Amino acid sequence: MSEKPSKKLKLWELERPDEQTYKAQAKFPLVVVLDSIRSLSNIGAFFRTADAFNVERLVLCGITAQPPHREIHKTALGATQTVEWQHSSSLIEALEQLKTEGYKICVVEQAVKTTFLQDIHSLEGTGFVLVFGNEVDGVAQEALDMADYIIEIPQFGTKHSLNVSVCAGIVMWEFAKRHL
Repeated sequence: MSEKPSKKLKLWELERPDEQTYKAQAKFPLVVVLDSIRSLSNIGAFFRTADAFNVERLVLCGITAQPPHREIHKTALGATQTVEWQHSSSLIEALEQLKTEGYKICVVEQAVKTTFLQDIHSLEGTGFVLVFGNEVDGVAQEALDMADYIIEIPQFGTKHSLNVSVCAGIVMWEFAKRHL
């Protein structure tokens, strides 16, 4: 009798790298910038998703809370220990620095002229910054003005937006696929 192909794997069967191996492995040239994210649960989710998709680092800007924090840790499940991060009080200064490092700035927002997420394969560049905005106000206009690309997820329902951490998971996965 053969084993069923749909057998659920145990955690130790997933063959994930340990913390030290993960920190040492080459990361995708992808930086995620949080523009004044207010929810600690959302911040933790960003860390966890960044770990899952091998993101180079997170940049926490403005009022975005920083680890260590119990509520961030509760959602991040240890990813604050594996994902590199830095804080910048100024979103614009952080983006200017990342541009000088050669990254293309991709603001994730709804705007007049956008690139739909399914079309990102046509974007020029190898390293990208993904900027996600505040849960109420979105990304600051000054960041849109600096953007090389404005990325939008097409939506087909009655709501005007997704939760920012859900949006981040979708967008990070699409950019991570460029490196597979």
